[in-house]
Parts: sequence; C-alpha cells; structure tokens
Amino acid sequence: MLKTEKGVALSLFILGFDIGGTKCAVITGRHAGDSLEILGREGCPTDLKLPPEQMLEKLCNMAEVLCGGRRPDAVGISCGGPLDGQRGLILSPPNLPGWDRVPVAQILGNRWRAPVRLQNDANACALAEWRFGAGKGCRHMVFLTFGTGLGAGLILNGRLYAGAGDLAGEAGHIRLAADGPVGFGKAGSFEGFCSGGGLARLGTRMAEAALSSGRRPAYWKMGEPVTAKSIAAAAHAGDPTALEVCRVCGRQLGRGLSILIDLLAPERIVIGSVFARSGDLFISEMERAIEAEALPQNAAACQILPAALGEQLGDYAALCAALLETLEDSVPF
Repeated sequence: MLKTEKGVALSLFILGFDIGGTKCAVITGRHAGDSLEILGREGCPTDLKLPPEQMLEKLCNMAEVLCGGRRPDAVGISCGGPLDGQRGLILSPPNLPGWDRVPVAQILGNRWRAPVRLQNDANACALAEWRFGAGKGCRHMVFLTFGTGLGAGLILNGRLYAGAGDLAGEAGHIRLAADGPVGFGKAGSFEGFCSGGGLARLGTRMAEAALSSGRRPAYWKMGEPVTAKSIAAAAHAGDPTALEVCRVCGRQLGRGLSILIDLLAPERIVIGSVFARSGDLFISEMERAIEAEALPQNAAACQILPAALGEQLGDYAALCAALLETLEDSVPF
C-alpha cells in the first residue's frame, strides 16, 4: 500500500497510461478512501510506425502537460497482454507489433521517479469494476472484456489472481464448440463466439448462408464491413439473421459463463464493451444455457451484470493499475 510519512495516504495523485493497438490515453486522478476521481485525460492514436520508446516519450510529454508540473504519487499502465507485470515488460502483444520485451515500467519510472505498476488490461478493468463499479462490495468477481477480444480478470478472496506467468484469466482460449468463428487462434473458442471480432466473423458466416438461400441480412451491405455494432443495430430493428447471430452468441456466452461459474463460484460476473451496450440481445439465451449447464447452487449465487463504468472504464483501469495493493488492502471486509 502506498504510504506517507504519517501512515496511509489520505489522498494520492495518480497518473495512468492506457496503451492499446489503436489508441492510447494518459489520465490523471485522485484516490482517497473509497473514491477515485478522474481529473484529466488526453488521448491520441497509437503510431505503430514509431519505435516503442518514441511512442512512450510522446505519451510522457502529453502527461507532463496534464500533470501541470505535479509529480504523481504512483503510475499505472493498462495494456493488452502478453506481459510480465512483475518485471514491468510488454511482451509482443498482437495489437502492438514490435513491442517486444519493452521495459515500460522502468522507462516510466525513470521519467516520473514514482512507483510504476503494469497490469494486463483485463486485470486492470477487473480492479476498476470491483472497487468502483458493478463489482463493488463483493469478494469473488470475474470481469470479462467482451471487446475486440475476450479476456478475464479474476478477483478471488478479495485479491487479484494473476497466476503463474501472469497469464491467468485467458478465458477466450477455452474451446466451446468443435467448429465456429476463430478467436485466440482457435476455431470455436469462447473469444470466437463472444467478442467484437468474433461476432463480426459469426455474422459474416451466417450472412453468407442466408444469401445462398435468397435472404439478405440488413447488416450485409456491399463495400461495408460487418461489425458487432452493425449486427446489434440490425437485431434491434428485428432482422431475423441478426437476431439468430445474437442467439448463437448468447447461447455460447452462457456455456462459457457456466464453466467459470462452476470452476470459480463467483458472486458476480461483470461483462464489458459489447455486452454492456447490447446485453438485451444475449441475455435470454445466456440464461437458458446457464440453467442447463451450471450447478444450480453456483448459478443462484452469481449475478451477471454489465460493466458500470461505461466509456470511462479504460481510464479508471489505468489508474487502478497503480493502486493494486492499496485497493486490496483497503477492502472493507
């Protein structure tokens, strides 16, 4: 836990870095007691043509302006894996080509002269939702990203569980069917069915089948990519193929959740991104699958909720990455 000379700090000024393959952001915030306030934010596209060190320098320059000359008490970094949180290394994430063994914690620590902690983005989001969002007040929680991919952050016994090699929570790699959309390099995987990219691939596959039968789905438009957003819009408008895509996704979501429910017995499973925006399209099939697959006692003890922090989840996550021990040690139970 971060401390002052007189004990536990009453207020901490935190600097967060949210590093992604498409865009990045720097965030400042204040943590005091059970509250985390976002003070400022600046974002920019990720320039993959720049060497990692130059991109980090660009972000640090943005942060200098945002901090206004104030030195942070701690620095947090939220980034997609794989990474080594203990040694502060980014280890060639697929969406950050060329970022191979980048010592990001050392680079930012040298720049800011403050403690730096690197977290997998799913873990960082789990911390944020656990202490400040839909998971507040529980001891056992699973967070699922359901965004570009599907990753999980695990809060077990009031602690973030990272596992051996810092790779716990890769739920997207679980195979749910012998055949299906490819996600995490595996056909029929949890990520293949339950991610933004997976939904697009599933929607494309089902649209091609519909077209061969003489039906054109509303989300199928020549020259435009199929996306989770276009499928959801078509489903809300009543398009039969889009609704079937969502039923398939919801069914597989329920099967994947059943594995997590029976394996970990969480009090809550919090799901972000696509589910947080369009969960109504998946819930009925999801609940039917859980009823059929999960142990009734475990299912009854688990709430499944959309992420509560909305579009600010990534900002909270970057700040929470800096606060791991503080958040764990200040749990009110």
